[in-house]
Amino acid sequence: MKLLAVCSYGVGSSMILKISMDRVFEELGVDAEVENLDMYSADGVKCDAIFTSPQLFDQFKQSANVPVYAIRKYMDMAEVKSSIEEFLEYYTKKEA
Repeated sequence: MKLLAVCSYGVGSSMILKISMDRVFEELGVDAEVENLDMYSADGVKCDAIFTSPQLFDQFKQSANVPVYAIRKYMDMAEVKSSIEEFLEYYTKKEA
């Protein structure tokens, strides 16, 4: 599965979110590819879900054909894990 961590410029915030997501996937024992991108590049990338800020959530929710998750605190492992678990539940049902 491929997931995107997206922020406005694709440098700072999205990299922090990517690191948090990688840690959660490692903890859960799930193999996932997480790529951090800026909001413009993300539009053309095929993925299974987009994780982004609440500020960008509406933009992606309107245009994306995959689930979009808003993360308020990128370093809050409980929040990141909760969103990832929500995605994994969706993904498991979709693949079944």
